[in-house]
Amino acid sequence: MKKVLILCTGNSCRSQMAEGWLKHFTSTENVEVYSAGTKPEVVNPYAVKVMSIEGIDISSNKSN
Repeated sequence: MKKVLILCTGNSCRSQMAEGWLKHFTSTENVEVYSAGTKPEVVNPYAVKVMSIEGIDISSNKSN
């Protein structure tokens, strides 16, 4: 199994979106995708909205 970690500062917007997209594109493969931040913040509601428009639900994601 491959594991991918997307690391940034806040883990509130772009890294959450990247996690959502990678999970979407690798859903049929043996890949685990995570995102984390060095100073985690609340997930940005605009990121959640934009991803939902694209059909990807990140509303239950938590900043780590």
